[in-house]
Amino acid sequence: VQLQASGGGLVQAGGSLRLSCAASGGTFSRYVMGWFRQAPGKEREFVAGISWRGGNTYYTDSVKGRFTISRDNAKNTVYLQMNSLKPEDTAIYFCAADLELGGSRVFEYDYWGQGTLVTVSS
Repeated sequence: VQLQASGGGLVQAGGSLRLSCAASGGTFSRYVMGWFRQAPGKEREFVAGISWRGGNTYYTDSVKGRFTISRDNAKNTVYLQMNSLKPEDTAIYFCAADLELGGSRVFEYDYWGQGTLVTVSS
């Protein structure tokens, strides 16, 4: 499966952005999907994950209550709605896919998009 992330940009603290990740070349509904991010000089970290049909979602603690992951299997797309953005959310955001159980660790995902940059100004 190929993944194409979009929707990043520059936003002021407290603002919102919605990221999208379009999948092609595979049966999208078979994949657990995740969003990760990587800030300059830091390791890639888990942000949010969603199960095959969207019934289960999970988040890293720092984004709980602010970010929402969702998916539309008819459109082969996963979304990340980001509200109340903070400067520490600044990073390149990556979507990832896994045919098995997914999870919160980088090595648990087999397919990765190219990333989209989110910059939050203070």
